[in-house]
Amino acid sequence: MLNYSKSMLHYNVVLCQAFSPDGNYLVAGNIYGDISVFDISMVLGPQQDDSNELLKPMHQFKAYQDQQVQSMVTTENFLITGTCGEITGWDWKVVISKSQKVKPSWTKQIPSKKDSLEKLDVNSMVYAKENQMVYIGCGDNKIHTINISEGKILNSFSGHTDFIHSIALHGKQLASGSEDGTVRLWDLRNKENTNILKPYLDNKVSRPKIGKWIGAVDFNDDWLLCGGGPKLSLWHLRTMEPATIFDLSDDGVHVANTYEDRVIVGGTMPYLYHLSYQGVTLAKIPVSSNTIYSVVYQEQPHQFLSIGGSSNALDICTNFNYRELVLNFA
Repeated sequence: MLNYSKSMLHYNVVLCQAFSPDGNYLVAGNIYGDISVFDISMVLGPQQDDSNELLKPMHQFKAYQDQQVQSMVTTENFLITGTCGEITGWDWKVVISKSQKVKPSWTKQIPSKKDSLEKLDVNSMVYAKENQMVYIGCGDNKIHTINISEGKILNSFSGHTDFIHSIALHGKQLASGSEDGTVRLWDLRNKENTNILKPYLDNKVSRPKIGKWIGAVDFNDDWLLCGGGPKLSLWHLRTMEPATIFDLSDDGVHVANTYEDRVIVGGTMPYLYHLSYQGVTLAKIPVSSNTIYSVVYQEQPHQFLSIGGSSNALDICTNFNYRELVLNFA
């Protein structure tokens, strides 16, 4: 295990999480550049008791020295992590092996602007399995496309005027939310921006005191979900009009997902909410963090939802509607 002082644990922030391809392991990355690996079967097994050791990770490793693990995504063979200026591929067999020396399989630098010494934050990543593409939302206001099998940056999507917080993938379309206050929709086949939404211009949605930034986006065939400085809102894709504006007491949204017939949302608030599309609260889950930055969930082989944010704790729900246990990152 990595050594953490009490002050480091107090200020720990979990920025990202992912499941292994088989769904048996959970990994989480933090602001100190470390990754914790949890065996879900052990976490949920009958041996679970009040022992703190059982609530700690199976093992940990240092992914980056003096840099944050800002984002992560799972492919068939690799855990891919993002930090300032680069993404890194880690063989899943090595990640879950409990090895004391976990080394990356490959590293890819994200090109920065000419004559710039500043490295770009890799804030959000999604993976398209059918063509083995990873789409990366970055601090240069662009979305870069990387072919994992070839390790090449194939093209970039430009249009945002400030850094990108969140991207989401659905079919052949991509959605992105930015500090510039816009949500953009992209046609991946034609490589073009097809629509621009500016929630901060809608008086019913905007919250000028919090800002116009978009911290989270998600979408499906009919609906676009977004929030950040503006209130969490659900927009009809055909009309680009808000159908539901959710009434939450938050100081910013960082996580927003559509899941079946509900919305899952977290941010600077003491709860993770499950809401109907009409805004009815279906579940209100207390969390250990003042701000939620990461929520991941799966149904198979274990029904498991994990909430990470501005604490050393990961809040775990096995039926998605209430917190059952709390894991320690370190």
